[in-house]
Amino acid sequence: MSEMTKTKRMNSYAAAKRRTNINNFIFDAIIALTLIFVVIVTVYPFWNTIAVSFNDGLDSLKGGITLWPRKFTLQNYKALFVTDYIFKAGIISFTRTILQTVLNVFCTAMLAYSLSRKEFIIRRPLTSIIVISMYVNAGLIPGYMLIKNLGMLNSYAVYIIPGLVDVFNFILVRTYINGLPNSFVESARIDGANEFKIFIKIIMPLIVPSIAMTCLFVAVNAWNSWFDTYLYCSGKKDLHSLQYVLMSFLQASQNQSNSAADANALAIAASSGAGSAMVTPVSIRASITMIATLPILVVYPFVQKYFVVGMTIGGVKE
Repeated sequence: MSEMTKTKRMNSYAAAKRRTNINNFIFDAIIALTLIFVVIVTVYPFWNTIAVSFNDGLDSLKGGITLWPRKFTLQNYKALFVTDYIFKAGIISFTRTILQTVLNVFCTAMLAYSLSRKEFIIRRPLTSIIVISMYVNAGLIPGYMLIKNLGMLNSYAVYIIPGLVDVFNFILVRTYINGLPNSFVESARIDGANEFKIFIKIIMPLIVPSIAMTCLFVAVNAWNSWFDTYLYCSGKKDLHSLQYVLMSFLQASQNQSNSAADANALAIAASSGAGSAMVTPVSIRASITMIATLPILVVYPFVQKYFVVGMTIGGVKE
């Protein structure tokens, strides 16, 4: 009797294990299919844009391009670099991104360190004022009038000075600093270090994940920004950013897409070598999109690990 009971229990256990394995397999299959679907939905628009950017301009007007260009050509990219306009816009975007990232990260971290010191008596009122400014602002027109009165219209400084400190990044970096042991600062003070030296030599190396996360936020925002160019520098072509150029082409493409006649009228003729080819706003738009997106795709993998750590630790409430 005991042997039969033992056998039944073993068979029951084996059957339960098989059902569990089947259920796990079904669950894993559903998860895998769902993730594959999400990847396809996410990647396909980007891949389609690549295909259009390498496709003949006039052929792109027919539509129907999916994963591969029907008529492969490099003419779309050649047409972009015929003049210095794209080069200058790219240089403006690149330099403003570097300068704004470096200065913003430094000023934001320095402010966060200052307002994280408990011996700073008015740190709480100042922090409250700074945080309130993130939720309440004067509006677009007063902001424009401020920039105008400061003499920064059609000036490169308008790309840098208004963005020296970011409130959201300030909160994250300050929370990160508050999580550090105060003994580091006290030991440095005993050794005779001043506050600036403590900030540079002690604090900055300890908050690298938070700094990397802030760099990513600021760099992506600066590189993708075009509205400040539209507001403050649209009258000076030498200060147009790459994203503003992209926006202009997108707007032109949208306006001309109302009729086929407009599309043909706005097609740009470009010559290369012995032959000639036609590029259209559709193909130019895809090409500029790829050029504008590539730098972020190159930078992001290097800071991804810091991004996760910085968001996790910096997001903990004090």
